[in-house]
Amino acid sequence: MPYECHFTGKKTTFGKKRAYRGQKITKGGFGLKTTGISRRKFRPNLQTVTALVDGRPQRVKVSTKAIRTGLVIKPLKRKYGYTRDQKGSTA
Repeated sequence: MPYECHFTGKKTTFGKKRAYRGQKITKGGFGLKTTGISRRKFRPNLQTVTALVDGRPQRVKVSTKAIRTGLVIKPLKRKYGYTRDQKGSTA
C-alpha cells in the first residue's frame, strides 16, 4: 500500500532544509549566510482506519484532515445498531 491518503490523495513531497549562520543586517551584522542545504521529506499524517469503501468495511490509510472533515465513514462496531432491512442486506 503506498504512503498516500485514500480519499484526498495526499502523499510524500520533497523539499530542502537550510541551515543559516550570521547576524541579520537589521541587527548590525552582514546578513545570514547559508551554511548547509539538505534534502528532506514532508509526509502527511496518515492513519490506518477501517472505513466504508463502496459499502464494504476496508482498512485504508487516511489523512487526519480527511477524518476531521468527515470524508471517512466508519462502519458500526456492532450489528444491533442496524435496522432490520440493513441487517438482512449485509448478511
